[in-house]
Amino acid sequence: MSNWTHDLAIIGAGNMAEAIARGVLKAKLFDPKRIIAADISPQRRQFFEQQLGIAAVQENTTAARGSRIVLLSVKPQQMESALGELQPSLEPGVLIISIAAGISTSKIESSLGNGQWRIVRAMPNTPMLVGEGMVALCRGRGASAQDLSTARELFEVAAVVIEVEESQMDVVTAVSGSGPAYVFFLAEQMIRAGESLGLTAEQSQTLTIRTIAGAAKMLATSDDSPQSLRKKVTSPGGTTQAAIEHMESEHVGESVVNAIGAAVARSRELGG
Repeated sequence: MSNWTHDLAIIGAGNMAEAIARGVLKAKLFDPKRIIAADISPQRRQFFEQQLGIAAVQENTTAARGSRIVLLSVKPQQMESALGELQPSLEPGVLIISIAAGISTSKIESSLGNGQWRIVRAMPNTPMLVGEGMVALCRGRGASAQDLSTARELFEVAAVVIEVEESQMDVVTAVSGSGPAYVFFLAEQMIRAGESLGLTAEQSQTLTIRTIAGAAKMLATSDDSPQSLRKKVTSPGGTTQAAIEHMESEHVGESVVNAIGAAVARSRELGG
């Protein structure tokens, strides 16, 4: 099909879809009139229309029909039913990009049934909302190198993009897809500690946020490893050493590794 109605159909207009849409619009990758979104929530449809200038409908099939690229951003638990609904409305030659955790390209192919589908699987994270995202891509058996390049273009407007083997995607999901939540959790605890030890809520929040932002920038711009940067802050017998030693005695490092392992296991469960 050459006369596509839309360049991009977004199936599921949640926060991650919003982040992707904002990046696409900011980079002028597609005209907003050439994008359509579908969501069961009237509030999300209204948001996309009023805040982003993107037409939004309730029915997934309405959005997908005639669209050149279909972005699947529904929850993993909803994917099978969504694909069953979408299959009759997908045009020949459509490129399908899925951001659902745990759902393999082969499972999407199986759910869609007949034909060889062009599918790219992606794992983005929410910092795309501020242009600082991280995305990993892999392609299904029916997708070409050009399809992977098209998907890369979609995400690179607001993220760093890497390509991985599909067997690595569950680990990517656990490290970078869920990763921002780990940082936010750490921030919560640092703020709570500051308040409990005498700082005001505002003071503790400012100190914590700026510290994490500054440390993240050092990680991104320094040639030193995280371990080396940590050691430069940790003077022998000092306050930082006291904190690190306490974390080590409480096995915080192992707990983080095990937590990420739990996220990997859950991603695999979601994929069936």
